[in-house]
Amino acid sequence: MGRLIENLNLILLNVGFSELNANWNWKNINSPFARIYYVVGGEAKTYINGKMHLLRPGYLYLTPPFTLHDDESDGFFSLYYIHFYEKTYNKESIFEKLDFPVEIEGDLLDSLLIERLLKINPDRHLKYIDPEMYDNIPTFSQYVADNNRLPTHSIIGTQGILYQLISKFMESAKLKLRYEDGRINQCLQYIHENTDKNVTLSQLANIACITEDHLIRIFKREINCTPIRYINLKKMEKAQLLLLTTELSISDIALELSIDNISYFNRLFKQYTNQTPGQYRNKRMDISI
Repeated sequence: MGRLIENLNLILLNVGFSELNANWNWKNINSPFARIYYVVGGEAKTYINGKMHLLRPGYLYLTPPFTLHDDESDGFFSLYYIHFYEKTYNKESIFEKLDFPVEIEGDLLDSLLIERLLKINPDRHLKYIDPEMYDNIPTFSQYVADNNRLPTHSIIGTQGILYQLISKFMESAKLKLRYEDGRINQCLQYIHENTDKNVTLSQLANIACITEDHLIRIFKREINCTPIRYINLKKMEKAQLLLLTTELSISDIALELSIDNISYFNRLFKQYTNQTPGQYRNKRMDISI
């Protein structure tokens, strides 16, 4: 599994501790960032792909990016939370390569690591917990600035702790189920590694050594969508990250994804997120726990 983590770069956004009382109830959360929870007291539920997971004290929980889920709590619930994202540099994300467990048992070392993460990253807690809450203080640029101001030993310590925590989940992770048709796997990898390019149906057909019509048929059969729709999905996921993790203008983000028609980019983004890029950037400056 060594090559899977080549150039793995995890970037911390938030770390904090919250005590909640029946006010952790959110629907249809679909964040471009990953979350790790360490539950301390009480109980809550999260629903991922329709499956309920009970969040219990003493356990760690991982929610990968772009994972549609609901959260539910009807009583006291306390937890440490960590939000982070992965810089992929046009490589397949670790979350595209591996199926991670949702829950693993925690231990004393985990709590000590998280306490250390809090200590070397002060004031990185969330100001609000509502996923829909707009807030411009702190903005994402301030999160980035906080990272840039960290002394070298804290940068290394933060990275090390994130790696240790994700490694615990990786111990039980499995390679994502690859499709029986190897031609689909080749196409998916090419798409994941080239979201900044104009990936065409013709290119994918050449990679798979089949006709375009045949590619569309097997793609629909295996992925349940057309190749072009999947390409656009991955581009729009990349766009969401760029909107929140850079100060690039919307037109520059479109160009970064090899989309030179800004009107088309706006329409495509709204088709996948129900918001324009500008609305998305303004609304998602703050992140829910």
